[in-house]
Amino acid sequence: MNTIITIETTVRADMDAVWNLWNAPEHIEQWMHASEDWECTAAVNDVRVGGRFVFTLAAKDKSVSFDLPGIYTEVVPNKFLAYTLDDERTVSVSFIEIDNGVHISETFEAEQVNSEEMQRGGWQAILDNFKKYAENQQA
Repeated sequence: MNTIITIETTVRADMDAVWNLWNAPEHIEQWMHASEDWECTAAVNDVRVGGRFVFTLAAKDKSVSFDLPGIYTEVVPNKFLAYTLDDERTVSVSFIEIDNGVHISETFEAEQVNSEEMQRGGWQAILDNFKKYAENQQA
């Protein structure tokens, strides 16, 4: 059984904005990267049960890129997403409205190549980028 990792953040923005910024391809391309030397060069996102997504992540120096593909297994607008990556790992994301914002909790199965610490750090960095991007959109 794979290790389960949970990361969290709270975004100071309203729920409709958070949901849109999380799911709209033109926004995903702005925040879906773990460090400033990486970028999301393309995002396709069909947010419905059975819908597929593919996010293309690339080093800005063009030395390496990879696709992150999967399929949605559960979609509850403004509340919850669950999906299975093409490598069969599962991910769930909950969006909970709180005073002055939205608390996001993302749980995923760790893969077996990179350390748990590295994976937690990378996914948290992407979530932190989302928080920064979403809050800047609200300013």
